[in-house]
Amino acid sequence: MKADAIKLDGDKAGSVELSDEVFGLEPRADILHRVVRWQRNNAQAGTHKVKTRSETSYSSKKIYRQKGTGGARHGDRNAPIFRKGGIYKGPTPRSHGHELTKKFRKLGLKHALSAKVKAGELVVLDAAEADGKTAALAKQVNALGWKRALVIDGTQVNDGFARAARNLTNLDVLPSVGANVYDILKSDTLVLTKAGVEALEARLK
Repeated sequence: MKADAIKLDGDKAGSVELSDEVFGLEPRADILHRVVRWQRNNAQAGTHKVKTRSETSYSSKKIYRQKGTGGARHGDRNAPIFRKGGIYKGPTPRSHGHELTKKFRKLGLKHALSAKVKAGELVVLDAAEADGKTAALAKQVNALGWKRALVIDGTQVNDGFARAARNLTNLDVLPSVGANVYDILKSDTLVLTKAGVEALEARLK
């Protein structure tokens, strides 16, 4: 399929041939859901921790005699039944990540790109280059009407463009190797440079 390319100032810059194998699939929500869940689970820190009864700070002395009190039998105050006692089977540091095959992850990225094409939220940019001035880039982005955009460049991002985009909250910039399903779906507008299109097609074919 063909897609029109533009420059940052909004002028036309010819057209680009998009591979149907990468950009022309029928998006499947189940595939996208599995890949996003894998991504978010791997990103989770898993550092949550509570104290067990062996780690709380009360004395381990028996709190009262075993028999004759008319109450239940208890040992020390660290038991989970008491306020500020140890927590029973609480969370401990662990990894939340799970496995997902490389083939399936690649398929998820294809479906995410295809979903953006189908929704009409894909823009092809001639080149992502700037002189490093945030104000100038912000003006161009506003003129193009990009609300929350993700720019994916080729193997390397232009230094001036990255520097100019650094302080723009509605613009994220990634090299093609950093392209991922979660960030693509989260953006309102996906912007691929011509170099980015070539790099993604080479990576996903």
